[in-house]
Amino acid sequence: MVKVMADGPLKIQQLRYVVAAAESGGFKAAADRLHRTQPAISLGIKELESRFGQPLFEKQGQGRLTPFGMQCLPRFRELLAQHDRLSRELDDMANQRIGRVELATVPSVAQRYMPAVLNKFLQTHPDVELSLHDGPAELVAEMVQTGSVDFGVGALWAVTPELTYEPLLEDDIGVVCHQSHRFADAQSLVWRDLAGQSMISNGTSRLLLGTPAEGLLSESRLYISDMISILAMLQTGTTYTTLPRLAFEEWDTALRFIPLTEPLITRSVGLITRPNVTLSPVAAHALHLVREQLAVV
Repeated sequence: MVKVMADGPLKIQQLRYVVAAAESGGFKAAADRLHRTQPAISLGIKELESRFGQPLFEKQGQGRLTPFGMQCLPRFRELLAQHDRLSRELDDMANQRIGRVELATVPSVAQRYMPAVLNKFLQTHPDVELSLHDGPAELVAEMVQTGSVDFGVGALWAVTPELTYEPLLEDDIGVVCHQSHRFADAQSLVWRDLAGQSMISNGTSRLLLGTPAEGLLSESRLYISDMISILAMLQTGTTYTTLPRLAFEEWDTALRFIPLTEPLITRSVGLITRPNVTLSPVAAHALHLVREQLAVV
């Protein structure tokens, strides 16, 4: 007579009953070990036997497995081990004990504010991996939009339905030049002072668009996207550029940042995320730390 197995998923608790009874030598010992009643252990194992259509334990001697039960035991142990490992991992993830965070920022934020954020995060999450990518604002936005990173910090040049932007701070735009440049002694500058002078345009120069200083862009014959190359060119003392204050390398005493007061131009810096996408618990905490750090600026 062929016995037909019942449909339905295996119940982890019933597999645990079988393993405990086999290892402890009986249903009563299994009940004590698992802090259950003996009838509960017996009923759970009986339901499992009914599902398989095969007995797992010999009728005489509750702790003695049948040949079928001996075949099942190592498989039950393997399934329970995988289940328990997965449960621990999910619990650790939910409670921010393990995981991975990927974030992208513009270089100015990476240099000035992220070290404090990273140190605080690593202290509270010693087993969580964190990757920081820095690059121009366009790259930061692209990495967030494609899901390459959990969130980004930077400027969002254009409003788009694929991204959500939360402004956190305003960053003044000024003129950066070498101490030997003719602008170096100025306390502030207006756009008319800059007319006719050699200017390096860069990725943030688009902030001049739509302002009285927009004409400076058409006068610029040199565009450099890389900050290291911009700084190297400024060291020659022959030219200047416009940069957000946060992007100015304060440690470089050979250069000066001079506020541009007319027009007064600012760059907004904030958090960039994907709408309707829930961050993992550890990524959400990293975002909270960034928001907290930039809020005190």
